[in-house]
Amino acid sequence: MVSDDLKRKAAEAAMSEVKSGMRIGLGTGSTAKHFVDLLGAEVAKGFQCLCVPTSEATAAQARGLGIPLTTLDDIDSLDVTVDGADEIDRDFQLIKGGGGALLREKIVAAASARMIVIADDSKLVESLGRFALPIEVNPFGLAATERAIAGVMAEFGALGGKAVRQGEGAEPYLTDGGHYIVDASFGRISNAKALSLALLEIPGVVQHGLFIDLCSEAYLATPKGTIKLSEHVNYNPLIS
Repeated sequence: MVSDDLKRKAAEAAMSEVKSGMRIGLGTGSTAKHFVDLLGAEVAKGFQCLCVPTSEATAAQARGLGIPLTTLDDIDSLDVTVDGADEIDRDFQLIKGGGGALLREKIVAAASARMIVIADDSKLVESLGRFALPIEVNPFGLAATERAIAGVMAEFGALGGKAVRQGEGAEPYLTDGGHYIVDASFGRISNAKALSLALLEIPGVVQHGLFIDLCSEAYLATPKGTIKLSEHVNYNPLIS
């Protein structure tokens, strides 16, 4: 089974968590895209929901499927957010931001009663850090911000370098909020909470891709079926 098939299997399993009438956060990325497609098919059958997208790309996809959208300016909370992850560890800590939407993803997840991750099983890791950590930064004073990030990387014993993410052509990648992303290769992250606080102390850092104390459940698709992980029972039987 190819990876995209696994991503869809994870999204299919997570559909069991959404009920008609819910307010739902819609994630961004290749796995979340499957969930939005599946939700759109249910909406076409009469499923009732009100959704907040985490990126302009997801918003466009949802509108095309007839999914009703709102914003966190108009509602104060969400029942659940379903989103992908670049990495997830056994403490339900995540690295996100490979798709460039980490700031909005974190805002939406924080406004939700529950965050459910959907992914293929390759995203489950013993320790975060194999995937470069996306750090969203303000373009103003970029060199100063990069120097400060380098200082934090040295303090935490980072094993790799960093680079401003490139978009099309020679220009830096620009997030939906008009920011740049610095991808920092830490290697094994032994204290994600301390690293999170250190990065947020840098004035030019808008947000970063460490998601801590936000996710409580995950559906991980394997070639043999889908595993549900929760904070209470880490390894449930295969459910599909």
